[in-house]
Amino acid sequence: MAQNEIRLDAALRTEFGKGAARRIRRDHKIPAVLYGHGTDPVHLTLPGHETMLALKNANAILTLDFDGKHELALAKDVQRDPIKPVIEHVDLVIVKRGEKVTVDVGVHVEGEAAAETNVVVENPTLSVEADVLSIPEWFIVSVEGLEAGSQILAKDVELPDGVTLISDEELLVVNVTQQVSAEELEAELEAAEEEAGIEKEESDEEAAEGESSEEGGESEGGDEESSEG
Repeated sequence: MAQNEIRLDAALRTEFGKGAARRIRRDHKIPAVLYGHGTDPVHLTLPGHETMLALKNANAILTLDFDGKHELALAKDVQRDPIKPVIEHVDLVIVKRGEKVTVDVGVHVEGEAAAETNVVVENPTLSVEADVLSIPEWFIVSVEGLEAGSQILAKDVELPDGVTLISDEELLVVNVTQQVSAEELEAELEAAEEEAGIEKEESDEEAAEGESSEEGGESEGGDEESSEG
């Protein structure tokens, strides 16, 4: 399913620098820059809450209303605060209706693979070319009934009409593997340690058992000496 346009009321920004950016964020707004198609960069202020909601959708297409203009844009880079749920700055690139763009689209896995298997998503996104107003939200990949050893490559993913795969066709997207029991996992680990020349350390229980048997041997020896005396 393609995404809908999201309209945002933006404003031209006249203050610059870190201090100005902090003041903008204190007002619950987001500093941004808009560029592309040979135009000079335009510095904007975006509404904070509405922009955060819009950018929860990957590859969201934004219609920006500012200074009597309407520009279609795609978020190129979103800088987020590493601790707080705050967007610090957004780079936006101008796009035009009918234009094709290259974007990364997420893979959504559905269905149940065969019993005693693990489904591993090796590459969660695919790079594709699509019309700017027809960018898919995600690609659905079914693993229903797949046995261990099954693999889904990029070329196996069904793409909507008008969408072209840019990623390598042989890119491994989903790998279905056999579940490994705890005993098998431990045996594999021991074999790997032996091959690497790593000596296995005694567990606390093994060490305690060893000490107990040594003490038992000493006690028996002492009893024999007493009886001989």
